[in-house]
Amino acid sequence: MMAAAAESPFSTSTSMPSPAGEADSGPHPGPLNYIFGFLLVGLAWGLTTPFIRRAARSHNPSPHPTLSFPRVQNSKILKLVLGGLFAVVDLLKNPRYAIPLLLNLTGSVWFFLLIGKAELSLTVPIVNTLAFLFTVIGEWWVEKKVISRETGLGMILSLAGIALCVHSKSS
Repeated sequence: MMAAAAESPFSTSTSMPSPAGEADSGPHPGPLNYIFGFLLVGLAWGLTTPFIRRAARSHNPSPHPTLSFPRVQNSKILKLVLGGLFAVVDLLKNPRYAIPLLLNLTGSVWFFLLIGKAELSLTVPIVNTLAFLFTVIGEWWVEKKVISRETGLGMILSLAGIALCVHSKSS
């Protein structure tokens, strides 16, 4: 059992019981599959964020006749709730917002599939760091933001931290 854990930092113990209570004897994906999965989730979470933000900022909801009814006008709470509901529905109808949001949510599904097989203490920091890195790259691409020296240094240090986490799990 110790030798199997030293082979790959991404492997999980085969003696862990599965949710059904049986020993998990199925094959585990190799490290390249995990790396690909981490990259996909990081891309889905990080690269879509600037697109979602740009669509939300430029969104101008259309007025709804329901909000002008006297009963709604007289109730601040009802006006606030209905106004928020209509704004969300209008935003979800906008493909510039809905498509990146769908890709982002797909990344969440991939993440939950990953944490079912990969080691949790590696998966969470790796995926969140990659999401940060891809968000910075996405802001540079979408919003033409300049990546400052400090941000670049932070990106390098984040990658170094992930490398240390992976190294500590493999030794």
